[in-house]
Amino acid sequence: MEQRVSLVTLGVRDLGRARGFYEALGWRGQEVEETVFFQAGGMVLVLWGRDRLAADCGVSDVDDQGAFGGTALAHNVRTREQVDEVLAEAQQAGAVLTRPASDTPYGGYAGVFADLEGHLWEVAWNPGFPIAEDGSVTVPRLGR
Repeated sequence: MEQRVSLVTLGVRDLGRARGFYEALGWRGQEVEETVFFQAGGMVLVLWGRDRLAADCGVSDVDDQGAFGGTALAHNVRTREQVDEVLAEAQQAGAVLTRPASDTPYGGYAGVFADLEGHLWEVAWNPGFPIAEDGSVTVPRLGR
């Protein structure tokens, strides 16, 4: 697994309110399918419904132990095959697979693991989000 964080997704209860907050700070985002993407240097900050994020990660939003903090990190890879390779590496290191790799609605392939402290990592191959040689990710123009 390359040493890189591609996206940080914040699970929010009110998408419009959250987007307004970041825009009040001067950030400019693009919204598509009730998801807001902000370019943040070489990575991406994403706002998405908290319940949808939990479901996508294969965990419950209502967790008696408070394990789901409403945040997921993403590690994007360059090929579909690398998703399975990185998930296997994570499991060998002690991670728990919370969502096995599968095709995604956006035409990619992804799975999710929880690290030893329960932090969620999505490992994704997304052909729409190219990875530069230095590992940075750029949000493409998300036209409607």
